[in-house]
Amino acid sequence: MNDIDHRVLGNKLDLFHQQEEGAGMVFWHPRGWELYRVLEDYVRARMRRAGFREIRTPQLLARSLWEKSGHWEKFGAAMYSLADAEEGRALCLKPMSCPCHVQVFNQRVRSYRELPVRYSEFGACHRDEPSGSLEGLKRTRAFVQDDAHVFCMPTHIQSEVGRFCTLLRAVYADLGFPEFKVALATRPAMRAGSDETWDRAEDALANAARAAGLEFDVVEGEGAFYGPKLEFHLIDTRARSWQCGTIQLDFVLPERLDAEFVNERNERERPVMIHHAVLGSMERFIAMLLEHHEGRLPVWLAPEQVAVATISDANLSYAQEVMRALDAAGVRAVLDSRPERLEKKIVDAREKQVPILVVVGSRDERDRTISIRMRDGRQPTFSFADGVEHLRLAARPPAVASML
Repeated sequence: MNDIDHRVLGNKLDLFHQQEEGAGMVFWHPRGWELYRVLEDYVRARMRRAGFREIRTPQLLARSLWEKSGHWEKFGAAMYSLADAEEGRALCLKPMSCPCHVQVFNQRVRSYRELPVRYSEFGACHRDEPSGSLEGLKRTRAFVQDDAHVFCMPTHIQSEVGRFCTLLRAVYADLGFPEFKVALATRPAMRAGSDETWDRAEDALANAARAAGLEFDVVEGEGAFYGPKLEFHLIDTRARSWQCGTIQLDFVLPERLDAEFVNERNERERPVMIHHAVLGSMERFIAMLLEHHEGRLPVWLAPEQVAVATISDANLSYAQEVMRALDAAGVRAVLDSRPERLEKKIVDAREKQVPILVVVGSRDERDRTISIRMRDGRQPTFSFADGVEHLRLAARPPAVASML
């Protein structure tokens, strides 16, 4: 493994670890979990602004649901299953959230006036991946998908695909990927639904992609078993391609799981189901971010955005005041008041890739100033209030900035 492998960075930056007793699972450390939650909250804010409402669905469900949806036939070998001795039925840990979202939609009769209905979920999933395929955060047995589903009418397809493409562009640019490639994956050999249904779905998705201004390559036979999909491939700093976001158009699951709404003629009709993911697997995307940025995450993503370092014990009280002000401003800061030389504290903060350092000395305390050292070498000094505001603006996520 090289120095910018995410597993090396995870250990060096004290983010996470894995061990034999939990093969394919992740032990998140405080700094790593902070990064995870920052990314999750950012996506959550973006999804909310795009009109999605967040839900939460079970991880353990009867196998009969997965048989009805078709996932058992397609993915059964990779699903964790167990017997419920008391009720005499088989249960499975969910490998994805799609059938669960249909269950929420089906809980009452829907009118066409309610559509589109948009759900999102950070769905905890499990898949029994072969041990030889496991690779740090890139391939795990337990992971979280940023799942989203839209239930709509055919007339909504173009606008809903366009809405999500706008969201993807904004998210990827914020995360350091302003350009991406798109592929349209078409019907696989093993699939559900008639050829007529697939013709309709592929044409509708291709037309919606063109209307959204996307240029795409066609990848024959790589679609989901229930419908074609658009795949968004990000290119990292080492020219590697990562397939991340997806948009899948589905006429099959609503039929299999009996989803319906009442149309304007007061008749029952099947909705179209659009499957969305911005990042895909949260774990895999974090691996990609770490390697893409070589551990030097943007300020808004860094687990600890500011390190406040004292020059001597005499400055501790003022440093604590700075910490309280930064905390109130929503800045993730850590206090280094160890009895070490300032040079040692600076080196340690840089090794942990903390992007901003605040040095607190006697002059700062006397003049009530905040002396800042930025990652790019700048060393501005501000008054107390202006320094806190400067750091607040530097630390806020792009999604927050765009909401103002």
